[in-house]
Amino acid sequence: MVTALEVPADKLIERLASHLKLKVPEVKPPKWALAVKTGAHKERPPENPEWWYYRAASILRKLYKYSEPIGIEAFRTIYGGRKNYGVSPEHFVKGSGSIVRKILQQLEKAGLVTKVHQRGRILTPAGRALLDRIAFEVLSDLARSNEELKKYLPLSQLK
Repeated sequence: MVTALEVPADKLIERLASHLKLKVPEVKPPKWALAVKTGAHKERPPENPEWWYYRAASILRKLYKYSEPIGIEAFRTIYGGRKNYGVSPEHFVKGSGSIVRKILQQLEKAGLVTKVHQRGRILTPAGRALLDRIAFEVLSDLARSNEELKKYLPLSQLK
């Protein structure tokens, strides 16, 4: 069985973002999403108009990867970066908590994520199954070109 960690993350997130956009009506960007920065360390809003779905897909993959409850503050740290203070030295600042909170609430409504009391959020079995199914689709697309496939499959499955 192929897991979401055995395929390239960029291809998985891209496919998952398109799935969330087309087939999960609960996940949709709010009106303010096109004009907001993703953190204090950013100078401009994202250029991709569909960035909300990519961030939701990235959050789902992070929840799959760590398989333990992750809170909003941990996601703020994950999506943070170095802020340019001009002449002064740069420092790390956390990303936006509102974006992470709204995405997690939408994923909860969709039944892909559940809240663990006072600990954070984890994937539901439906969310884990969705990521595994999309990972299998990505791997089957990669099977057409063996060079990329060799990196992600164990040697026993290449024969």
